[in-house]
Amino acid sequence: MFEALREALIEEMKLDPTVCVMGEDVGHYGGSYKVTKGLAEMFGDLRVLDTPIAENSFTGMGIGAAMKGLRPVVEGMNMGFLLLAYNQISNNCGMLHYTSGGQFKIPIVIRGPGGVGRQLGAEHSQRLESYFQSIPGLQMVACSTPYNAKGLMKAAIRSENPVVLFEHVLLYNMKEKIPDEEYICCLEEAEMVRPGEHVTILTYSRMRYHVMQAAKTLVNKGYDPEVIDIRSLKPFDLHTIGNSIKKTHRVLIVEECMRTGGIGASLRSAIIDNFWDYLDAPIMCLSSQDVPTPYAATLEDATVVQPAQIVAAVEQICQ
Repeated sequence: MFEALREALIEEMKLDPTVCVMGEDVGHYGGSYKVTKGLAEMFGDLRVLDTPIAENSFTGMGIGAAMKGLRPVVEGMNMGFLLLAYNQISNNCGMLHYTSGGQFKIPIVIRGPGGVGRQLGAEHSQRLESYFQSIPGLQMVACSTPYNAKGLMKAAIRSENPVVLFEHVLLYNMKEKIPDEEYICCLEEAEMVRPGEHVTILTYSRMRYHVMQAAKTLVNKGYDPEVIDIRSLKPFDLHTIGNSIKKTHRVLIVEECMRTGGIGASLRSAIIDNFWDYLDAPIMCLSSQDVPTPYAATLEDATVVQPAQIVAAVEQICQ
């Protein structure tokens, strides 16, 4: 997947000279997960700018560059570090188009690795989608495959809105054949991963693979789950989600985000507001535990949703 993201950056930087990259070690080192490997040699040190360890400063610089006509792609070496730039992202990035009376557009992409990895500890296992979802003016997408990683990156760069692209630290080595010809993915559309009849399972990012693993077990048990990768975390694709609910009448949300104030909580609220009359069972939501992510591997696994829990939840919903 990291190569798909890299391809997207190269193609867009060749196509549009206003596209630039900035962040810690994005230049000659090639980024912490090699998404920007070789870009400094291709485009020069000014378009692929190595920054100091100062997230608030270089994120603010990227927002200022976007105001003046550039299309910056700002990398957080780890998404948890972007909490240091929360003021810039919330008060500037999300709101400047409105507070300037439409005088400024902020076509910026903020991206980087996040999620629960393998024994990275609490501070490096943050899921910032729950922090950023309430910021007005901000779009959020989460990639899960090489195909949608490239398509979403290209769409985000071309967007006139500020977009936060969430990449999962454990998915960079995912492999998939992607088209040679150019394509983009819509920033506001969910992806139908598996059609089904009995229950709608809504998920995103790494949990897509836990859900698909559980789906194999569920099929063997006689269930037919419909799996949707919501991809767009803000706004939700309520058209795709709603059509599925009208068919299955049952919903399970599976996320790696925290249970309190997470994406699942917002999604459940949106479903209740819009599709209450189509539900035949309470909405269930499986989320990570509301605890700092432990370093110990067994405890770390216990804090996030596992396939067996998904199977048990579907069996409960479909009783």
